[in-house]
Amino acid sequence: MNQNFIITKEHRRFTEFANAVRKDKTIGICHGEAGVGKTLSARRYTHWDDLEPFITRWGPRDDDDARFYAIANRTRSVFYTPEVLCRHKELISDIDHWLSKVGVCVDGHLTGNGKVDKTFRFADHVELLIIDEAERLTPTALELLRDIHDRTNIAIILIGMPGIDQRFRHYPQLYSRLGFAHQYRALGREELLFVLDRRWKRMGKKLDLDDFTDAQAIAAIERITRRNFRLLERHFPQINRVLKLNQLETITDDVIEAAASTLIIGN
Repeated sequence: MNQNFIITKEHRRFTEFANAVRKDKTIGICHGEAGVGKTLSARRYTHWDDLEPFITRWGPRDDDDARFYAIANRTRSVFYTPEVLCRHKELISDIDHWLSKVGVCVDGHLTGNGKVDKTFRFADHVELLIIDEAERLTPTALELLRDIHDRTNIAIILIGMPGIDQRFRHYPQLYSRLGFAHQYRALGREELLFVLDRRWKRMGKKLDLDDFTDAQAIAAIERITRRNFRLLERHFPQINRVLKLNQLETITDDVIEAAASTLIIGN
C-alpha cells in the first residue's frame, strides 16, 4: 500500500460513495476535473497498488500469498482502465481476467480460514468493478457493462471527467440503472493546508501559518495549482530541486514560482 497516501475529505467522501454503490449493487458515476484525485482514491479503495502487481506476476504460490488473499477478501473489488480504442472482446476478456483472479484470491482466503465455498465462479466473489477513464467506452462497451451488471448483479462505478453523467443520459437502459452520482472536488482550504503541512515535514521543515514567508508560499501554491491534488504532487519534487540547486533552506514564494516555471500547467 502507498504509505505516502494522504487521506483527504474528498477521499472519505469517495469511500462512502463506493460503499453505497457496492452495498446497493447498483451503478454509480464519479466525475471531476483532471488531477483532483479520482484515480488515486479508486486505487486506494481497491488496494490496487498491492493486488495488481501480485496478480500480474502470478506464479507458484508461497506463504506470503495469504496477505494478498486477505486484502482481496476485504476489498472484493477490481480497478480497471480500458485502453484507448479498446476492442470489445478485449474489454470483456480483460475484465473477466481481473474478476477471476481477484476471485481466486478471495477463495484462497476463505478456504484458508476453513470456510466452505459455495460459489460457482471465482468471479462471483467480486462485489465491485471500478472503470476509470470511462470516456473511452463506446456505446457498445457501455451496453456490455450493463449486461454484466444485469447478469451478475455486480456493482459498477464509472469514473470520468465533468459532463460524463450528462453523456449517459443518451443511454436510457444504462441511465435507468444509475443509483448514485458523486462529484470529486478539488482540495478545500483546510485540506490544502493539511497536505502542505505534511509536505513541509517530509522535507524536514515546519510550516508556520503565522510566518509571513510561509503565508506567501502557501498563497503562491494555491494560486498556481488551484488546489489541484495532481499539480500539487508534481510541484513538490521541483520545489525540492530548486532548493538543492540554489542551496536554499526556506521555501519562499520565489522558490514556488521558480519550481512552477519548469512545469506545464494548463489553464
